[in-house]
Amino acid sequence: MLHRRAFFSTAALAAATAAARASTDGRPPVTKPRATSGDAVEPDWAERLTLTVGATDKADFAGSNEKVLQAAVDYLARMGGGTLKILPGTYTLRNAVYLTSNIRIQGSGLDSILVKAPSVTSNIAVDSDWYDQEITLEDAAGFQLGDGICLRAKNPDNNGSTVLKRTLVARSGKRFKLDKALRENIWLPGKPTVSTLFPILSGENIANVTIENIALDGNKAHNENLDGNYAGCIFLQDCNKFVIRGVTARNYNGDGISWQICHDVLVENCHSHGHTGLGLHPGSGSQRPLIRNNRLVGNDQGLFFCWGVKYGLAENNIIENSKKYGMSIGHRDTDNIIRNNVIKNSAEVGILFRKERGFAYNAHRNTVENNQVIDVVKETGAGIEVMGFTQDIVIRNNQIRQTAAAAQRVGIRLGADAGPLTMAANTIEGFSQAVLDLRKKS
Repeated sequence: MLHRRAFFSTAALAAATAAARASTDGRPPVTKPRATSGDAVEPDWAERLTLTVGATDKADFAGSNEKVLQAAVDYLARMGGGTLKILPGTYTLRNAVYLTSNIRIQGSGLDSILVKAPSVTSNIAVDSDWYDQEITLEDAAGFQLGDGICLRAKNPDNNGSTVLKRTLVARSGKRFKLDKALRENIWLPGKPTVSTLFPILSGENIANVTIENIALDGNKAHNENLDGNYAGCIFLQDCNKFVIRGVTARNYNGDGISWQICHDVLVENCHSHGHTGLGLHPGSGSQRPLIRNNRLVGNDQGLFFCWGVKYGLAENNIIENSKKYGMSIGHRDTDNIIRNNVIKNSAEVGILFRKERGFAYNAHRNTVENNQVIDVVKETGAGIEVMGFTQDIVIRNNQIRQTAAAAQRVGIRLGADAGPLTMAANTIEGFSQAVLDLRKKS
């Protein structure tokens, strides 16, 4: 009930925001909101439309694939939003479920499983120009209408990568129409391919969404890789006000949960594990992420702050067995707080401040406090490492311990270009050196 009320309080929050704004600019506050055409400020309705999906005739939408899930989402969107309850069962997806604003996805915990179907890949057989809305495959075996696909190619002019996500909507043999025009040249010199790759749940340019109590399985053993700039168990682009709670995201050949240029995203009580990419990926430009009480296990990196992630809080997370870094922060990721986390058995570094291209690009003014950083695997690894021109960070009250042989491992390593920072009251045990300061002395 608390979660339900939290979801349905978005309208009340909008009203409160409007009231607060009014109090600072002289307008009277909104004390008795009404539903008015086109106005985002409205009452905190006690009930909204709820639909069920499941492989039973008792569900409002009966089925076990992405089509029935998408139909239910679209129905709720037409009604202005509501809750989609996904009943226990395994749902096999050949395309992403594209979310809409003002919707809540509620599963039945680990009993509601959305699993990605195995991927297939073909080379492209015929050039398509940027204005075309079709492609021709060398081998169409395994492709079906309705499939979500990813087109990948090298740009022959600059050798950059072209990555496009589309849906197959019509066909004649090996020739397929796409749901949207290409808007990029897909030419044979770039060795283009098409694969049935997509996020499991996807959101673009939407707001006020909750995803909770559901299992998402990327089926990585039977899928090619697609990195977290384009996909994941959950992938969001240009979104606002998302709540991701109690989600199990597992086994994606890429990232677990990725959000790009998304603001005020809350991720809590989630278990993101077994990904070839990042467990959690607050992506470029994302403001004010709140990441708490999650367990991130066996990923390439546990928690990765991308470019320009600011004013965020990561607390009370458990990050274990990362294949590179437990936590990584870098390019213009400033003014964040990292506290009360447990980071264990990272392969190379527990918490890494990345080396960026110059002073202005580094992760300044971040605070790392009250964390436990336990064991790094690599013999030259570090519990915390500060690289690049990073400065004005605070590292205090952390417990940094190595229980295996010390070898050349260090508790805190400060790179040659690192700037002024504060270190206080850290407990460092079991390393060859507690602090290795390589900074240039002026």
